[in-house]
Amino acid sequence: MHSFGFRANALLTFAVTIMALMCAIASFSDNFNSPSPTAQVEVLNINWFQKKPDGDDEVSLSLNISADLQSLFTWNTKQVFVFLAAEYETPKNALNQVSLWDGIIPAKEHAKFWIHTKNKYRFIDQGSNLRGKNFNLTLHWHVMPKTGKMFADKLVMIGFLLPETYR
Repeated sequence: MHSFGFRANALLTFAVTIMALMCAIASFSDNFNSPSPTAQVEVLNINWFQKKPDGDDEVSLSLNISADLQSLFTWNTKQVFVFLAAEYETPKNALNQVSLWDGIIPAKEHAKFWIHTKNKYRFIDQGSNLRGKNFNLTLHWHVMPKTGKMFADKLVMIGFLLPETYR
């Protein structure tokens, strides 16, 4: 009949094929999840707003960030990378994005949070374009699955305004 090596090879090939099929089905099943995350960001204070010696504007903000991202987690979610960005327009660029804060959410238990923080990264505009500028705060997230493709989305919070003068 067949040798031991031939039988082992056939069994291993069958097992790997079944595992690949299960991973594909698992990845496909995530398409049926329709998450409904919520978030709110409040600018508590503008700590400073200054013009740097090189001519760039710099802002420091105190923020309250609250979010419920639990609906992003399924059995196939490994972790979620989340970041808050300030987005605004200038005459030179239609969209400027500056990352203010980020974090990694490793489990569903940590996906509902409230944070009081200052911007983790410097809010700097290359030029003097921030005085009196309207800007949006956008919470972006990237869902990293155990198997399958990554999924990204965002929530935009509009209506924030920087002062006309430096502080």
